[in-house]
Formats: sequence, C-alpha cells, structure tokens
Amino acid sequence: MPSAKRRIPSAAGNAQGKQSQVLDEESISDHLNKIQKLDEELRELFLDKLLTEERLTRQIVSFQANKTRPQYRWYKYKEAFSADLVEYLLGSYKPAPGTILDPFAGSGTALFASASLGFDADGIELLPVGQQIIEARSITRNGIQSRHLKKLEEWSSQRPWETAEPSADFTVMRITKGAYPEETERLIRKYLARLQSEKGNIRTILLFALLCVLESISYTRKDGQYLRWDHRSGRRGFGKKIFNKGTIFPFNLAICKKIEEIVSDLKRTREQSKLFPAEQCRSNGKVNLLRGSCLGVLPRLATEQYSAILTSPPYCNRYDYTRTYALEHAILKVSEKENAHLRQSMVSCTVENREKELLALESSWKKAISVCDSLSLLSEILFYLNKMKENHSLNNNGIPRMVRGYFYELACVIQECFRVLRKGGHMFMVNDNVRYAGASISVDLILSKIAEQLGFQIENILSLPQFKGNSSQQMGLHGKDSLRKCVYIWRKKC
Repeated sequence: MPSAKRRIPSAAGNAQGKQSQVLDEESISDHLNKIQKLDEELRELFLDKLLTEERLTRQIVSFQANKTRPQYRWYKYKEAFSADLVEYLLGSYKPAPGTILDPFAGSGTALFASASLGFDADGIELLPVGQQIIEARSITRNGIQSRHLKKLEEWSSQRPWETAEPSADFTVMRITKGAYPEETERLIRKYLARLQSEKGNIRTILLFALLCVLESISYTRKDGQYLRWDHRSGRRGFGKKIFNKGTIFPFNLAICKKIEEIVSDLKRTREQSKLFPAEQCRSNGKVNLLRGSCLGVLPRLATEQYSAILTSPPYCNRYDYTRTYALEHAILKVSEKENAHLRQSMVSCTVENREKELLALESSWKKAISVCDSLSLLSEILFYLNKMKENHSLNNNGIPRMVRGYFYELACVIQECFRVLRKGGHMFMVNDNVRYAGASISVDLILSKIAEQLGFQIENILSLPQFKGNSSQQMGLHGKDSLRKCVYIWRKKC
C-alpha cells in the first residue's frame, strides 16, 4: 500500500440546516437526525477502512491531470479520471496479468492507461461520443502510419474543406439549434462534406478532431445538467444572470490547431517507439470496446475472466450526459428520439430517468435487489425524499426515483462485476457523495455495504484530502458542509 493515511470525519456532517418554512421543521429535523444516526452506524462499521490518501488530489481523480498528457489531452471529457490515477492504482495493488474491465468506459482513459501498462482492456460504453473517442484513440494507438500523418498535415495546412459544398446531412436537435455562429456552422457542414472523400482511419481521426473542438467554437459550455448558452447566441439560457463563456474560437483556427496537436503527439509517440522498441512492445496491450449499456452487456460476459475492474460510474448528481454531449451526438447523426432513448438506457443519474424493470433484464439480480431492500440507511433516505416530494419541498419530483434507481441499478452492476472478476482480483471505483433536501447521502458507505453483502471484501475507502463543497443551491441552506469524494477498493476473496 502507498503513503501514510489519516482518519477522516463523517460525511453526514451537520445535516440540520435551515429548512423551508412551509414544512414542519421539527419533523424534518427528526428525519435528518435518523438518517445521520444510521449513517454514523454504517460509518462505524467501516471505520478502519475509511482513510484519507494524501496522494489523491482533485486533479488526479478528474480530467485535470490529463490536460498535459499527450493523446489523453485531445478531447476534454470532463467526467473522466486521469491516466495518473490508473497508473497509481494498478501500480499500488498490482493485479495479476490479464484483462482489465471498465463497465463505464467514457472516453477510455482506464482502457488506454491499462493497455500502456501491458494489460488487455475491455470497456463497456453506451454513449456514441465515448464510443467514437475510443475508436479514434484505438486507431491512433495501433494503426497510424506515415501516410496517415502526411494526410492529416495536408488537412491542417491546405484546409481542403474550404472548397467543398456544405453538407445538407447535418443533424439538429432542439437543444443544439443555433449552437454555432452562422459562418462556423457553414464551415462545419463543408468539413463534413469533404470528409466523405476520405477513407477508413483518416476519416475517423478527422471526425474525432471535429468532436474535440465543438464546444470551443459554439455558443455553449458543458455544465453538467445541461448546456449553458452564451448571451451572444440570442437564445435564453437557464438562470437570470447573463452568461459570457469568453472566447468563441473561429472554426478554421480551432480545427487546424487540434489536428496539429494530434499529429505532434503521434510523431512523438512514433519517435519514442523507435528509441525504445522493446518497451513499446511490452506495453502494447489490446483495447476492446463493447458497445451498449453495462446493464445489458455485463450479464453476457463470461464468469471470472477479469484480473481487475477499474471504473467510475455516473454520479448520483443529476448530470445528463445526453444533453451535455448533444453537440457531439448531433454531429454523429444521433436523432432526437435516439438521444432520448440513450438517456433512459443509462444508469439512473438524472431526474428524467424512468424506473427500470431490473428483473426483466436479468432474473438473477434478485439478490442485488434484496440487498438494497435490507439497507436501513438507504430505506430511510428514500422514505425521507418521498416525504419531501409529498410536501412539495423538492426542486424536482424526480429526485426520489433517481436516487432509488441509482443504488438499485448499481447494486446489479456490482453483482455482475463480482461474478466476472477473478478470485483475488480488485474492483476500484471512483465516486462522489451527494446531498438532497439537506440529507447527506454517503454513496461510498452504501455502495460498499452493498458490495460486502454481494461477496466483496472491503479493503479501503480512500478519500481525497480536499472534500467537495456544496452546490450553490445547497450552500444557502446548509453552509459549507463538505462531502467526501472517494476511491473504493474492493477485493474478491480467493
């Protein structure tokens, strides 16, 4: 194990902030006190496992540390963790040789970082944007040749799209309508039209380059639950404040710079492979993409085939990836209807997720569902949130359904992960605790208890030294009461 650690305080904290005057404050306080008491009891159970790891920073467990790393920096996938974290975990816990699984692969950081350490890696990803990123990264890692580099340089220097006729094949959703300045949209259409004359790997890489710059050339900024619109778009955004995202880059400048960055990184990698061919060969694990929802893919995987599982599921924080990545999905020709279907296929993490018929998906998940039913803390949290819904005290009535779906669905995922993991193998998970209606929800403790009930041995729940603050909405009610952000370390007993 790595560096020394210190004990960390309770995540429940002071859950008794000011409450809406419409409700009976004493009754709310009683519910919150009960949640806090149950939380403290569960925390006591894992007290010797709850540790602060000084090496874990917000940079290493987020995309921030990838910003300066060649290839990982190409696409700013804000929900990703860093390659540094993958190297830290695999280096510290030393899984047996074999294949690593990431059930929520996202942009593929766990896959490519694991493969660079000599492991094969399987990743399950539902969203087309993530699938496209992983496909392009796989090509640049395995199939790039001198002629490809030359072609990319020609695109950057000669800008062949400028002489093309704009493509009419350009998907627009309600959420993406008017997302670009008129000239920028015209050039995107010309770029897409010119792409049709390219073949195979080059087309994939150039399409990927376009996805990398969409946010920077648009009127929008990704903001978790939705796209935030710059006032220059003329489109009314959320909130009363006028939003200015700063520089909106011209299309030609942005795309050429991105292609040049990709070429520069690829040339550097080629030079390194010439200097250290043996090291390059040793580090060339295979990356395999499994397309679809992990709830659908996991039950089809063979038992005990993975050396380790390393992942970060969507957090229970209402973030809607189908909205934040709508620009990319429109470019990838995902229709409005298909985007809505993707939203319902994800693990429940947004208030629009409907309840899933889990036993209809997989009858063996009775065990996972039974475990969730038996957890007193989870039951009390759900009871409280439903009570707040009945009293019209939630800012969205979908919150209780989302929270319930989140834990029950992740329990099914954990059950499947236990099944496909080899004996002695570790499962690493990055996640955040959350708060709704004043109730601090210790996601780390609840999921670890679920994992324990499903057969995992809880080795550690490693917390960042810096806790996560409240959202602006919660800050006014509950002050600076912080929440843990953790990496869970679970092990399948031999």
